[in-house]
Amino acid sequence: MDQEAVGNVVLLALVTLISVVQNGRWRHESKAHNGEKLPENGDSAFGRVYTANQNCVDAYPTFLVVLWTAGLLCSQVPAAFAGLMYLFVRQKYFVGYLGERTQSTPGYIFGKRIILFLFLMSFAGILNHYLILFFGSDFENYIRTVTTTISPLLLIP
Repeated sequence: MDQEAVGNVVLLALVTLISVVQNGRWRHESKAHNGEKLPENGDSAFGRVYTANQNCVDAYPTFLVVLWTAGLLCSQVPAAFAGLMYLFVRQKYFVGYLGERTQSTPGYIFGKRIILFLFLMSFAGILNHYLILFFGSDFENYIRTVTTTISPLLLIP
């Protein structure tokens, strides 16, 4: 790709990441103030399944955005590894939610950590692009080495 096309992709990724941050804040605010509750009509297991499903649906667009931007702008292998780990963790979260609520907490925290890792990879890729553009310094090899080295640490609970 030519330099202008790469610049446009990076700019689009930057705007998308800003949108992800705003979406996370909006979702948190809307749940805190006027979040809809599922009416309790006898079966609490159905309510837990519904809530777990809704939480997974709410987080999926954010996951897709950071996964693709991290893969495109930083390094595909660590991003793919983190994506697979995230899918496994969401399954663990969902199954944990079917039991007691406290069983879902480790999966939830683990998932947030993976999304943070993908977000930081995306940000590093954008930062590297602008360092190349303005200063001529390319840190792509260093970033790939660091992300490849750090990605196995995602396995630690």
